[in-house]
Amino acid sequence: MQIGIALPQYGTHAQAGRVASFARDAEAAGFDSFWVSDRSLTPVEPSDVYPVTGYTPENPYPRAYTTFLDPLTVLTIAATATTRARLGTSTLNATWYPPLLLARSLTSLDRLSEGRVDVGLGLGWMRDEATAVNTDFDKRGAHLDEILDILHGIWTENPFGHEGPNWRIPRAHFDLRPVQRPRPPVLLGGFSPAAMRRIGRRADGWAGVTLPPDRHAALWDIARRAAEEAGRDPAALRQEIRYFPEPEATPESIATALSAIRATGADGCFFDLQQSVNDPAEALDLGIRILDRVRAG
Repeated sequence: MQIGIALPQYGTHAQAGRVASFARDAEAAGFDSFWVSDRSLTPVEPSDVYPVTGYTPENPYPRAYTTFLDPLTVLTIAATATTRARLGTSTLNATWYPPLLLARSLTSLDRLSEGRVDVGLGLGWMRDEATAVNTDFDKRGAHLDEILDILHGIWTENPFGHEGPNWRIPRAHFDLRPVQRPRPPVLLGGFSPAAMRRIGRRADGWAGVTLPPDRHAALWDIARRAAEEAGRDPAALRQEIRYFPEPEATPESIATALSAIRATGADGCFFDLQQSVNDPAEALDLGIRILDRVRAG
């Protein structure tokens, strides 16, 4: 299983001047991948509560989310500071972005990094964020399907045009091509049966989070069955799992948790320490100790 770490991006870790050195030192320590996530809005009176155990209307989301660096900017900095580690999004909320411009940004990043991008896309969980960018929260699944059509077309056809229910792209030349062929890997987030079926039909894998083993297995089985029904190889699907250690977690306990994640069949796991420690330097130090513990068995 590949081991990754979240880049400094939000809360007290949102220090743009530390991203390059963090990525450079983490790559030198042996991390396989770096990851970012995507938040645009933390309302005073939010429409929805963060869908993780422990959050309530009185405590609706992690306080750290009120400060959030742009995900693709952070990955661009990391790309220029490193040469080997993969660069992933877990996840970009795809329906916030015009798909034509999203394709341009992701293709540019893939070229800048010489083909190291993993495109993780999600739908978002807060209605307020959809309202703020003028997109229909209730139609976000259909919008994502059309976005996937557009991204695939721009990456694999030239010229390419699109006529759909939400976007019209005149047939045009797209000479800016990704390094990865036929396109960068696309991972999709989600925890519903519909989301897992979409992964099986359309994606290269799942950008998931840690779940109870029985729920993880049930969801993954849905994706695999959907892949078979679509005539695809279910064994080719990847699992990239995000893990949030508790603040009191030790390198030993986190290494044990990573072993349990490996046992689910995950191909990669990255841990996000931005809610565990207060500073990028602390996160890097703890991350390296975790990595050393995993290597030691």
